[in-house]
Amino acid sequence: MAAAHEHLADSADEVPIPFRQAVEALRSARLRPEIEIDPTPAPKRLAPFAYALEAAVVEHGAGPGDEDRDLADGRLVLLHNPAGDETWQGTFRVVTLARAELEPEMGADPLLPEVSWSWLTGALNARAVRYGAPSGTVTRAGSSYFGALAEREPATQIEIRASWTPVEGPGGVPDLAAHLAAWCDLLCQVAGLPPATPDMAPRGGVVPLPQRRGAQPR
Repeated sequence: MAAAHEHLADSADEVPIPFRQAVEALRSARLRPEIEIDPTPAPKRLAPFAYALEAAVVEHGAGPGDEDRDLADGRLVLLHNPAGDETWQGTFRVVTLARAELEPEMGADPLLPEVSWSWLTGALNARAVRYGAPSGTVTRAGSSYFGALAEREPATQIEIRASWTPVEGPGGVPDLAAHLAAWCDLLCQVAGLPPATPDMAPRGGVVPLPQRRGAQPR
């Protein structure tokens, strides 16, 4: 991630110290080995300052010809408005996307949206992340194939879009490393991987859906 700072601003002197510290926390976060993550261009119109990461859950050597296979992927964007934002109820906002391909029977489960959202809130709570004003959507889409593609099995995709306001800590900087780790836990959950540790297992009576199959190589 050596090139990460190029996405912050035209001049480092223009970047508020809390935002710089938040980005450094993202860059230094220790994540599960299945996660591959890199900086990506951030949106320019959502907030005065923004930083973005893209990530994938990778199963090495699992594809045809021992190619790597992406089981899930997504994007995390950190927004910062030093003046605060009424809708955020704070000066920072985390905006995320997580998506994966599911087994068709899993995609047909009527509880899928509720369970998927509980994966997100459960990941944040398991990491003891402090946050507020959460919002989001869970979308599932099915694909059937015809003609030259008729031999392909039907596919179902899930897409979780969410945002929340990280509670600021000392110096006005939230613990962004923990927020990133929680989001990566969500990615691993939709990828069908087991929790990294027992304390990351679902709580509160939430029953995890059956494991999903890996997405097709890109």
